[in-house]
Amino acid sequence: MKKLLAMLLALTMLLGMTGTFASAEEVVTLKWVTVGSGMPTNYDAWLAQINPYLAEKIGVNVDVEVIGWGDWDNRRNMIISTNEPYDIIFGNSGTYNNDVQMGAYYEITEEMLAEYAPGLMELIPSAYWDACRVDGLIYAVPTYKDSSMTNYFVWDKELLDANGLDASEGHTLEAIEPILYELKDKTSNTVYPLNSNGATYLLSVYDQMSTGLPAIGVRIDDTEYKVVATLEQEDIMTSLSLLHKWYNDGIINADAATHAESNKYNVCSVAQGWPSAAITTWGPNMGVEAVAYQFGQTIASNETVQGSLNSISINCPYPEKALQLLDIINTDTYVRDLFYYGVEGENWEYTEDGRVHKINAEWTMAGYTQATFFNVSLTDDMDFNQWDEVRELNDNATASVLLGFFFDTTPIQDQLASCIEIFNRYKGEVLTGTTDPAVSVPQMMEEMRAAGFDDIVAEAQAQVDAFVAAK
Repeated sequence: MKKLLAMLLALTMLLGMTGTFASAEEVVTLKWVTVGSGMPTNYDAWLAQINPYLAEKIGVNVDVEVIGWGDWDNRRNMIISTNEPYDIIFGNSGTYNNDVQMGAYYEITEEMLAEYAPGLMELIPSAYWDACRVDGLIYAVPTYKDSSMTNYFVWDKELLDANGLDASEGHTLEAIEPILYELKDKTSNTVYPLNSNGATYLLSVYDQMSTGLPAIGVRIDDTEYKVVATLEQEDIMTSLSLLHKWYNDGIINADAATHAESNKYNVCSVAQGWPSAAITTWGPNMGVEAVAYQFGQTIASNETVQGSLNSISINCPYPEKALQLLDIINTDTYVRDLFYYGVEGENWEYTEDGRVHKINAEWTMAGYTQATFFNVSLTDDMDFNQWDEVRELNDNATASVLLGFFFDTTPIQDQLASCIEIFNRYKGEVLTGTTDPAVSVPQMMEEMRAAGFDDIVAEAQAQVDAFVAAK
């Protein structure tokens, strides 16, 4: 009997150990590659908080690589082109279609969403999923946030007030020009600084069909669905000419074409967001009180929805777990707060009423890249819910005539790659006002047409016509 009891005890211990090993084996580590202001200095402390929680909830640990803004494009392209190991990667409309057609991403099926991410299916509107379809299939989870696009002129309110200026009626470049010149005269500063990406927001009234080439598009309200060379259109040329004037007069910084990073402080700049972001984000980031006034209309298109995407690698050994991770960050407020605000107790803490008190603003992950805004805890310094503004903008956005259209670029892949290279070579000068657009735009278009730009237009028009006919 004693021998039997000993054998049973040993067997029980062995089964217990086996169960422990099995539990440990069920926790998988997923590498998430994203963009921000570099790796957080307290990253290890953050892992120590979030990984035990994720392990308990879904059997996952995360390993996040946060690439700096200036290195992002090159580093990301290298990861994709060399098939470097990762499980989840951030992307947007400029890269999504091409990456999918390269076979970089895992298809997220309706069945997978229903089984592993029911919260995502309930949260994200069906039209937003449709905006992410490539040839009818889904390869990314869209970030449900300001998924429409609204641009704002963001001003240093203190400077405006000190000079007796009111910018509240300034909703166009022409309207803000007198204010810029007066501030330039009074401060002798560059008052509308740009970096080498330039004023790409000028082209947002054209649906660029997720080509990654802003030089082509269909105007979002064009019921004739005509594919055009955006930079040659009268409205764009007028704006570019105005920027060139500002550049010559010192309103725009002399090094704009080569200035890689955005300035921390700007007298006036354009940012995408919502009105109260001036209070919650833009002003605090600049270290001043800021105000924001809308520039242009609110637009919903494939590209605005695709402004923040997270895709699962085709080589991910645990695609279901990756989808579960994307589900929990979108549905679990504690996980969302950790990603959005950083280390609890170091970067932030909960108040008695469940709000977040920010201890500092040193967290370097970019919140818009991660998950929805609508389950982020509100901060204790705000007496309103800024996310209500975001929902209202989404609900009332003007939908592009091409919402849901997928442009298969396979037939003109080589021409598109060549034209993107040419555009990127010129954009720093053209979109900052550094050069006269009457000279530089024709030069750029001549090079692009020699590289097959008109072939791209013809193919896009044929597919747009087929999309319209099938409606």
